[in-house]
Amino acid sequence: MPFPPVLKIVEQHASTKNKNLQQYITVHTTHPPSSQINTTNPPMAKPKQSPMAYLLATLSLLLLSMSASSLAADSVYNTLLQCLTKQNPSTNFSTIVFSKTNPSFSTVLQNYIRNARFNTTSTAKPLIIVTPLQVSQVQGTVICAKSIGIQIKIRSGGHDYEGISYVSDQNFIILDMFNLRSVSVDANNKVAMIQAGATLGEVYYRIWEKSKVLGFPAGVCPTVGVGGHISGGGYGNMLRKYGLSVDNVIDAQIVDVKGRLLDRKSMGEDLFWAIRGGGGASFGVVISYTVNLVPVPETVTIFRIMKTIEENATDLVVQWQQVAPTTDDRLYMRLLLQPVTSKIVKKTKTVRASVVALFLGGADEVVSIMGKEFPQLGLKKEDCKETNWIGSVIWWNDDEAFDSGAKPETLLDRNLNSASFGKRKSDYVQKAISKDGLESIWKKMIELGKVGFVFNPYGGKMAEIAADATPFPHRAGNLFKMQYSVNWDDPSDAAAKNFTDEAKSLYSFMTPFVSKNPRSAYINYRDLDIGINHFGKDSFQEGIVYGAKYFNNNFDRLVKIKTAVDPENYFRNEQSIPVKA
Repeated sequence: MPFPPVLKIVEQHASTKNKNLQQYITVHTTHPPSSQINTTNPPMAKPKQSPMAYLLATLSLLLLSMSASSLAADSVYNTLLQCLTKQNPSTNFSTIVFSKTNPSFSTVLQNYIRNARFNTTSTAKPLIIVTPLQVSQVQGTVICAKSIGIQIKIRSGGHDYEGISYVSDQNFIILDMFNLRSVSVDANNKVAMIQAGATLGEVYYRIWEKSKVLGFPAGVCPTVGVGGHISGGGYGNMLRKYGLSVDNVIDAQIVDVKGRLLDRKSMGEDLFWAIRGGGGASFGVVISYTVNLVPVPETVTIFRIMKTIEENATDLVVQWQQVAPTTDDRLYMRLLLQPVTSKIVKKTKTVRASVVALFLGGADEVVSIMGKEFPQLGLKKEDCKETNWIGSVIWWNDDEAFDSGAKPETLLDRNLNSASFGKRKSDYVQKAISKDGLESIWKKMIELGKVGFVFNPYGGKMAEIAADATPFPHRAGNLFKMQYSVNWDDPSDAAAKNFTDEAKSLYSFMTPFVSKNPRSAYINYRDLDIGINHFGKDSFQEGIVYGAKYFNNNFDRLVKIKTAVDPENYFRNEQSIPVKA
């Protein structure tokens, strides 16, 4: 006789939760009375004749597990609170430390989850969320969490494609930096100090408040958090003129594993190098970056041109590969490729190519340049919009909002109405893809049906900076970076498997067209498919698998620095830099 459906659910929950919980309770909490936890009797065997009796017994085990989980969380909360209070006696920590029983816990947790894949009832939740208001509270959290042996996950914005800043298979707490978000702009000296919890939208707005002819080269999505964005490299639509975000960082503050607040001088040049592209969460808690601001003209030009296969999109993409990485470095032309329903051949799929561009200059000049270098684009002046730099930021994020007259203040909005389910992967292209190759790619995209590409051109300033100047190594020799992109709204496990499998299938198909030895990837397009570290005896070998893809020849230096500054590997995540004995 098969077990009733409810029994299967209970059995699954008990088997996955109870073992780890009881081990944690034994180590970290006072033992409950022996009547509650029986550590001497063997595990309950599956009944052969009485499913109902087994159901009742397993339900009891589930209730015990839930009780033990609550006890563990309460114990960690109380212990952490006592330690934090000792570190900062004048602080009322109950207002910034959220346990699972706090009514605001779920809201605080979900506010910065941008990928709905990691906002389900089955997603692992932290025991506690700490939302520091002052740097000293970050220091206290590091000291106290380390002293009780609990893992910290550091979250600065939530644009985390694999959720590793707020998900773990171990007991953990989140150190959420969103309150530490000041942006101090010194327009006279063309510098800004930006705290890690600020969003890019806040950065752009604060710069615009002080100057209409200064900007900062970073991402095009205003709700991205600064801490993760810059520490992983940080790129945007001015990278061909000014390089990456990290190429413009001149100082930083970090709280290390000992709870010390360090700046560039006190941390030393090695650690300063590592947190400019090596992923800050491997080395400590980045508090702020000080950056050089860059000049932008009073008038910039934006445009979007779209063509399908039937409208010679293939020839357009062939020519884009020749022009986008080599043209005037004031011009950035992103290429979006997406399978869509054809408007020309009814009831069939096609591929649409969209060129989305920013030119740091006027429309007449860019139309002239494109007429000579990129005739397949067919750019006309009426396709262009002239605006100021802050206007281009609004347009790149939401062209409809720009057209309806959105004000710069919209960049301060941190709230998303909803987050879709999504998956991202990345590659680098070092040799232009032939027309035949592109046609085979279109066929594969149409066959799969949903996954699209974002091609981001390099060249310009990117080719002038040495591969080892920062941990980000993908410089000269790369024509463009590719993002594989798929979003969906269906919350079912079947949909998630289907669309992530589509992304993996297209990634596999692209092998002949992308970089090799290693097949490189971009750390801020986080992708756990390319390797996960379990931090056992093979930790270093596991780290090489993804580390060589993200950092190429810079990986060994990152490991050396990590081993020096965090030898016990306290700051870690599924793809952090490992230590080497």
